[in-house]
Amino acid sequence: MFYSVTGKVVFSDLYSVAVECGGVAFKCLTSANTLRDIDKNSVVTLYTHLNVREDALDLFGFSTEYELEWFRLLIGVTGVGPKAALAILSEQTPEKLALCISSGDVKAITRANGVGPKIAQRVILELKDKAKSAVSSSADAAALEKISAVGEIPETSEAVAALTMLGYSKSEASVAVSKVDSSLSVQDIIKQALKILSKRV
Repeated sequence: MFYSVTGKVVFSDLYSVAVECGGVAFKCLTSANTLRDIDKNSVVTLYTHLNVREDALDLFGFSTEYELEWFRLLIGVTGVGPKAALAILSEQTPEKLALCISSGDVKAITRANGVGPKIAQRVILELKDKAKSAVSSSADAAALEKISAVGEIPETSEAVAALTMLGYSKSEASVAVSKVDSSLSVQDIIKQALKILSKRV
């Protein structure tokens, strides 16, 4: 029904923003990421999704079409409603979420308020293939493919487990390991991955 709203920001709180268009202010529920992108009294465009319930019409708005796409992907997952989808997108940017899903990083997704391990596992299971097609470029899709493959090779999977024991997140470890030759020994994979991780600090 609404593709987007463009207007002056007249109100914002921790969970929503109101955009005035032609004398009418539309209140949009949104993520922390979008709220960080906008300033009060500025003119913004929010890409919207109208959620229809028996007792309410809720309008959700996002600063990018990419974040809106991920919101729609999330609410398409069994058991994930708009509130949980917003919580996930408030904790992770769409790019980081795609990485978490590809690497199977349940822990990172459960950092979202009200999202438990079962929901996080369902998000990973149902969106693993869609994550690759929802990224912004073919290069990103190829990178996610490599990261996803890390968990399927015993040596690289073991290397990721070792790196997470050293305090790195599963996502960080999977990204580093995906850049290393998987034919190396586990010990050499860990060494090379640690070099990559140390350069990012």
